[in-house]
Amino acid sequence: MALMSRAKFKGTVEGLFSRLSREGGFEKPERQSLNLLFSGPEGDCHAGLTRASDVRTLPIHARNIEIRNVRQMTIISVEEMTEVARAMDLDAIDPSWLGANLLTQGIPDLTLLPPSTRLQFPSGATLVVDMENLPCTQVSKVITKLHPAEGPEFVKAAKNKRGVTAWVEREGAVQRGDAITVWLPMQRLYSHS
Repeated sequence: MALMSRAKFKGTVEGLFSRLSREGGFEKPERQSLNLLFSGPEGDCHAGLTRASDVRTLPIHARNIEIRNVRQMTIISVEEMTEVARAMDLDAIDPSWLGANLLTQGIPDLTLLPPSTRLQFPSGATLVVDMENLPCTQVSKVITKLHPAEGPEFVKAAKNKRGVTAWVEREGAVQRGDAITVWLPMQRLYSHS
């Protein structure tokens, strides 16, 4: 029995973003390429083999305990950002506003990809999806600066459309325009009594 199967669809890299430091804002400028290392995107503020635990890991770990970084990258999609913009009555949402690293196109329901899905690029670089990235108020603050009335609506509008977080399984370069091969994990329902 195969543990992974290649999806019938492929995605495309539509945008790449990184920022060395979180100082000066949440937004990340666009890049033509990213070098993915085992620690994450080279030169990005979210990279690192470990990170400090935060609200996402409560009650398992107290805050600021060193844990494995499975949130090295944030991935969003053109399709979902279009839906979020429409729900907020905006013409568009600039992907750089979201603090994301990778903008895709062609992967249906990106945010609903199951954990352990692999996204593989022509260089061999491979990302492993950790989980859905829940909408956050930091993005609302960025949008509110430009669209005061609509910004507070982001969290509600982006529910199940905010993308996923991922970590680097195999190193390599990723370029704008690269194809993305999607490998889906075997899925079964978990049941407990």
